Amino acid sequence: MRVFWIICTVVFMMNTNVYAGGKIELKDITSGQFAADNLRAMAPLPDGDNFSQLNADGDKIVSYSFKTGKPAGVVFDAKMATGDSISSIDAYQFSPDGKWILIQTNSERIYRRSFKADSYLYQIATRRLTLLSDKGKHQVPTWSPDSRWIAFVRDNNIFLVDLANGLRETQVTTDGCFNRIINGIPDWVNEEEFSFNCALTFTSDSRHIAWIRYDETGVKTYTLQLFSGMNPVRDEYADYPGEYSYKYPKAGQDNAVVTAWSYDIAAAKAARIDLPLSDDGYIPRIFCGYDSDDVLLCTMNRHQDELNVFKADTKDGRCSLLIHESVPRYIKEDVLAGIVFTKNFIFMPSDRDGMMQIYQYATDGTLKARVSDARYGVSAVYGYDEKTQTIFYQAAGVSSLEREVYATDAKGRTRCLTTRPGWNTARFSGNYKYYVSTWSDMHTPYESQVCDIKGKVLRQVVDNSKLKAKLAAYDLPGKEMISFTTSEGVQLNGVMIKPADFDPARKYPVIMYQYSGPGSQQVVNSWSIGSMGQGGMYDLYLAQRGYIIVCVDGRGTGGRGTEFEKCTYLRLGDLESRDQVETAIYLSSLPYIDGSRIGIWGWSYGGFNTLMSMSEGRPVFRAGVAVAPPTNWKFYDSIYTERFMRTPEENPEGYALNPIVRATQLSGDLLLCHGMADDNVHPQNTFEYNEALVQADKDFKELLYTNRNHSIYGGNTRYHLLRQIAQFFFDHLK
Repeated sequence: MRVFWIICTVVFMMNTNVYAGGKIELKDITSGQFAADNLRAMAPLPDGDNFSQLNADGDKIVSYSFKTGKPAGVVFDAKMATGDSISSIDAYQFSPDGKWILIQTNSERIYRRSFKADSYLYQIATRRLTLLSDKGKHQVPTWSPDSRWIAFVRDNNIFLVDLANGLRETQVTTDGCFNRIINGIPDWVNEEEFSFNCALTFTSDSRHIAWIRYDETGVKTYTLQLFSGMNPVRDEYADYPGEYSYKYPKAGQDNAVVTAWSYDIAAAKAARIDLPLSDDGYIPRIFCGYDSDDVLLCTMNRHQDELNVFKADTKDGRCSLLIHESVPRYIKEDVLAGIVFTKNFIFMPSDRDGMMQIYQYATDGTLKARVSDARYGVSAVYGYDEKTQTIFYQAAGVSSLEREVYATDAKGRTRCLTTRPGWNTARFSGNYKYYVSTWSDMHTPYESQVCDIKGKVLRQVVDNSKLKAKLAAYDLPGKEMISFTTSEGVQLNGVMIKPADFDPARKYPVIMYQYSGPGSQQVVNSWSIGSMGQGGMYDLYLAQRGYIIVCVDGRGTGGRGTEFEKCTYLRLGDLESRDQVETAIYLSSLPYIDGSRIGIWGWSYGGFNTLMSMSEGRPVFRAGVAVAPPTNWKFYDSIYTERFMRTPEENPEGYALNPIVRATQLSGDLLLCHGMADDNVHPQNTFEYNEALVQADKDFKELLYTNRNHSIYGGNTRYHLLRQIAQFFFDHLK
């Protein structure tokens, strides 16, 4: 049975005085005035017939009937709970039997997906709320299938809480130590690049717990300098700066050594699982098995072109290989997120045939069939209904720019559950009788409907009517899809935004944005479109001020098959920068564009490709902005970089394709922006590039943001950053 964490985000839609034809203000964008509701705090309940949502105040959990759409009751009210008390809910998780709720509050973010928090246990029948542990905040609290136990990690060690014995707490591991040994949660690089934050599970009989152990002893340390700052103020650094040091394996350097372990709860005994894995291999996932004492483990080699699925017996530690997947170049991270284990089958995505499709295996690993036949590939796997033998998934069946939701049964019959062109997603009830369908396109904010499994709409749950009314008060430019063919014969897709008062007889400056990273897609028919999301509000803000905004997905991006996506292998930045230069050349050929006033910008990989494009050799860009850019892939982490580049020792020519080497070729005015506490793309990247530009005698501007991470936000920071980017283009493209 599934267990759901519901991350709760409360969006305050503040009133603002606007008028027909009014201009968008940057403050309104960064303060959330245009944020859309997207069911962020909704999830199906264990009973299969109801779903829950958090109320607007963040202190009640309300259940609703899938069938009628009507409220079924308040399952938690912070004001009505007895025992301990809390004021707000950050997230919540129902027990598998539906009798308890584990409530998360006082959360503290660690990295992108990790956080620690206080957890409270709420018994629905008695309305009693009890602090799970009084020994400090912890991470990844996890229910056992029988709802008796909760496992969690504190200070890199695993603990068990027994609900049947007065919340008695037992320590499972004792060797956990910061920057040395981690039990049950991934280290920085595994969390970031394999997209998970929990590395422990129970067996299906709830008698064993299994986990991944990370030995970071041999991993080199990176140190970030911290200052007093403001909002928040770090008083401990008022006179002298402080440091945050953590283990970060860069490309070609030593990774943490990973092993798998199990713990017999009754015997209070831990043992290592005999998992076949080299010292430099990865364990990117651990799952609960369907046999009583088994767990399922995924392993990958360091080159990430082989994936193994093992069944591990927690009683004796023996492992048996179920699936071996090997593809040219690399296995996409999406495969790990799409694996589904059922009582009788294993479903796994693979792009072995040129597009990502779903393959069905027997539980002994025998390949049965290819389930899907999506024209442009499968992008998400939602689950499998054992009763009807139907697999549910999201795919691009009509256009690479859109997504639909599909169901395929055991006879291979496929039906589309969504009807509107655009971007469709779904969340299914536990019994697969109902689902919530969420749709948007690039012109329309998210709309969500409750449907039965036949596709009949039962009720609307989100329409974003307030946001639509607010947007209608502005004279907003329109968005249009474009397509063109480069001089190398490559067809590229893009989106263009023209000023609302566009005059084809005029010559307009252009601001191009892009991300360009492997497998990414910016050009999509979805409300998520735009350089900063929110329906492209930041881009519309720029367009209202007389600029044409363009985004083009070049080679290496997703949605167009294996060859288009993986053609950048071992040479990141080469083809991507060429395609952005070709975009500028194509735009210059249009009669309404001033080819001498074209700018380009991007964040993270987009910042890297901005620098690569401005130093590609053809001086087509007047100005550019690079935010938090990697500038030499040897500075970036091992898992991501080696997936696409292998190691610096194996691929010296590929690593030499970088902005630092190309610094002498930089053409155009440049603004560099970086957060000083960026744990992802380290400030080292900008500092070293800064020096290369100085020695190449290149003029540039630079902005550093005190104590800010890769997302560069907090207090007035995001507003300041976006204002600087806009003003830089206003000044240099005028």
